[in-house]
Amino acid sequence: QPTIDLTTGIVIGVEALLRWRHPERGLIQPHGFIPALESSGLIVPVGEWVLHEACRQGLEWHSKGHAMAMSVNVSAIQLQRDRIIDDVHGALTTTGFEPSMLILELTESTLMNDVEATLARLSLLKTLGVRLAIDDFGTGYSSLAYLRQFPIDVLKIDQSFVSGMAETKESAAIVHTLVQLGKVLGLTTVAEGGEREEQR
Repeated sequence: QPTIDLTTGIVIGVEALLRWRHPERGLIQPHGFIPALESSGLIVPVGEWVLHEACRQGLEWHSKGHAMAMSVNVSAIQLQRDRIIDDVHGALTTTGFEPSMLILELTESTLMNDVEATLARLSLLKTLGVRLAIDDFGTGYSSLAYLRQFPIDVLKIDQSFVSGMAETKESAAIVHTLVQLGKVLGLTTVAEGGEREEQR
């Protein structure tokens, strides 16, 4: 899924999307298997594989002259374990992918699980040189306090606001406010799900 700079129209990043090619049911979307991965604990080894594959693919694109950032979602289960630091470090070192080009996406609810331990792990991840993003901003706890508390680099506006901004003044006002908030806080702001010219 591409991330496009609206000023230049250039693709500046991509988000890794996980799908399951089931032999009988065909292509299954994340909501059809991620809960099972999380409840079984398999999200940890699968998450490690995704990190490695995303970094490998990112490096391949970079070697062909396409310097794009690679975003990867990290689940609450992954972030609750110290292993996440080793997994990210391992993916970066074994592939040689530039750390600053890796963006780890975290949901608001993920950040609020055991705040003190989460903050410690995020700080360790930042020392690796990666960037951190809040995904689906505005749909979870929506606490502005953690924008100061956590070392966040990217604010991702949830697509429900973006998709409705051309139809309702309320959605447009929310998107406008979040863009301004990102500017004031020095964050990169990404609007998810922009597909039409009026949204741009």
